Amino acid sequence: MSQPLSLRVGLRFSRARKPNGLLSFVSMIAMLGVMLGVAVLVVALAVMNGSINFLRGEALKSVPHLTLSSAAFERDWQSYAEAFEGVEGVLAAYPVSEIEAVLTLRGATEFIELQGVEAATEIAGNSGERALELLAELAQRPDGVVLSARLASQLGARLGDEVSIAGLDRMLRRSKVPAQSFVVLGYADFGAYGGGNIALTNRIAVQSLAGKQFQAELRLRLADVFAADRLQAEVLDLEIAASLDDLSSETWREAQSGLFGALAMEKFLTGLMLMMIVAVGAVNIVSTLVMAVSEKGPDVAILRTMGASRGAILRVFIVQGGVSGLVGTLLGALLGSVLATQLATIGLALERVLGVLTSNDNLVLLSHLQTQLIWQEVASVCVIALLISLLATLYPAYRASKIEPAEVLRYE
Repeated sequence: MSQPLSLRVGLRFSRARKPNGLLSFVSMIAMLGVMLGVAVLVVALAVMNGSINFLRGEALKSVPHLTLSSAAFERDWQSYAEAFEGVEGVLAAYPVSEIEAVLTLRGATEFIELQGVEAATEIAGNSGERALELLAELAQRPDGVVLSARLASQLGARLGDEVSIAGLDRMLRRSKVPAQSFVVLGYADFGAYGGGNIALTNRIAVQSLAGKQFQAELRLRLADVFAADRLQAEVLDLEIAASLDDLSSETWREAQSGLFGALAMEKFLTGLMLMMIVAVGAVNIVSTLVMAVSEKGPDVAILRTMGASRGAILRVFIVQGGVSGLVGTLLGALLGSVLATQLATIGLALERVLGVLTSNDNLVLLSHLQTQLIWQEVASVCVIALLISLLATLYPAYRASKIEPAEVLRYE
């Protein structure tokens, strides 16, 4: 099947050797500009995705996947937990009582978030070997407490140390209820974000420190954290949940909306700024086509006299400019994908070279960065880059379509 005239001529103009050296140079710069912009944008988005993925994992060490709150859970949480665990995708439902408290050890004081759990139910839904050991020990020790690793480091706490914990609310109300003593059973990793001041103990102990009835929580652990919104709707649609007038719910996205909202905005603005590099390459495409229109004026005039329409001439130069954008975009996507997937390896090699040159073996540049390449985002970057490149061809192509054959050929 024969190619359309505009496509065939446009491709030939793109492949033809350019007698004007400046035109060839500007054309190469335009293609390299698009390639560099796309490559940098792909790498930047991969690094941002890796950072967001890391922070999400750290946050979910201390933030429940889905939290349900109701006063009814304090009276009979077991029946509600069984009903919620019957929803496909819910791995476990367990009660948690949480208060703000003050922990004291050898004169050092820290404000903490004291979480009370039913150790047996936590064991049923937990998968970490070390966590299972600590929860099993906590189930046997009503006066035991598990500290976050960061909190234990700040206090210099050791296994077997006796700490004093008092409810912050009761202290502010000047309650005469004394603080309670707890024995440190171990340390746990509650994440690098928001879990540095968490202490874990039995739920009965937390309730006695609170000194009053308070709204209890059921926390749901999900098989797929990204299905939290869907499972939230399914849980709330259950008949047993619909009967609770004071039931409220919160997904991990809502609990950490400030963090992930800021990260999403940062990712968007970073992509928008780096897209300007692609726009610079597109400006060079405009310069290339303007020069090409001037150089190909006689050729355009001949095509017009042979019957080519203004629309066909317009499409010829759109094809010619689009080839530069297409080649630059594809090369940029390939280069960016390779760099994104091999960034840690490239960083290690660079650190070794610089370490030898500077005699410093402790240089850390890129090897610590985590990347996550999302192919849908790579495809979106390519589509946007191609659209920008095609938009850049419109004005020069329009100029070419307005060439009058008689005016050009008069002096030929």
